[in-house]
This record gives sequence, structure tokens and C-alpha cells, in this order.
Amino acid sequence: MKSLLALLSLVALPILAAEPTLYGRYEYIALPEIGGEVLKAKMDTGALTASLSAKDIETFTRDGDEWVRFRLGTKDASNKVYEHKVARISKIKTRSEEGDDDDEDVAPTKRPVVDLELCLGNVKRTVEVNLTDRSSFNYPLLIGAKALREFGAAVNPARRFTADKPDC
Repeated sequence: MKSLLALLSLVALPILAAEPTLYGRYEYIALPEIGGEVLKAKMDTGALTASLSAKDIETFTRDGDEWVRFRLGTKDASNKVYEHKVARISKIKTRSEEGDDDDEDVAPTKRPVVDLELCLGNVKRTVEVNLTDRSSFNYPLLIGAKALREFGAAVNPARRFTADKPDC
């Protein structure tokens, strides 16, 4: 009976999860597979997926698989063309611009999603990133909730650039 009680007390102990790393609302992130570019990124818990600014986005088939060809869509980007295998096509829902709650949804836009290595501080993870033109936004890279989970990250919106420059 005593050993049963000891066993039950072990089962009742809470499982200790690793504490998340706290980052600011904006961080520097390196893209090892995209020429090692270091971009300013917005850490956005309200977005589901990560999103990278790209231009001249073109899907094509290679050996029966879907691929995407694109150029980095940042202010100082070179004209280098990158090619990656498409992980999936995401459908992003957007609302009409009227702003009324009862407006009909606009047809979703389709975006290619690729698996990209990202380096945040000294942590490197492969995450899903959708490609879209973000040239009208202040930050060419948006890190959504899925990627934040991959990095074991929590975000303090009152802080900025808390991680060191990427060093992976």
C-alpha cells in the first residue's frame, strides 16, 4: 500500500515544461538559405504562419513536385532568384475593406508555403513560411504563432530587439 501511495504521488506531480524564451515585438532574424540575409522581423502572436516578403513569385513543376521561384522583396535585396520546394499552398482569408462586421469574406488568396531555416539569436529552426509581397509593410518578415512555438518563444510587446544579432 505504501508503494502505491508513493507511485500515486509521483503521478500527481505537475510536469515541468521548459520556460519560453522572452523576445521583443521586433527581432533580427537570419535566413541561412536566402543568402544569409538578416531581416527585421515582427513577432506577431495574432498571425498563424510566418510570412516573408517576396516578389516575382512563380510556381512550377520539377520532377513531379511543385516548386516556387522568387526574389527577396526587401528594399536592399539583390536580384538573386531563389528556388524552394513548396511544402503546401495556404489560403489566406481577407476581409473586405468596408469594415462592417457583416461584410462578406473576400475570396481567399493562395500563397506558396516553403520550409525555411530561420535563425533567431543562437537558435535555428526550420519553419513554414508563406511568400507574399510585404513591400508596403515596415517589416519584411512576420513571425506567426506556429514559428513562435517552434522557437519556444514568448513575446513581450513592450520590448524590441532583445535577442542578440543572429549567430547560428
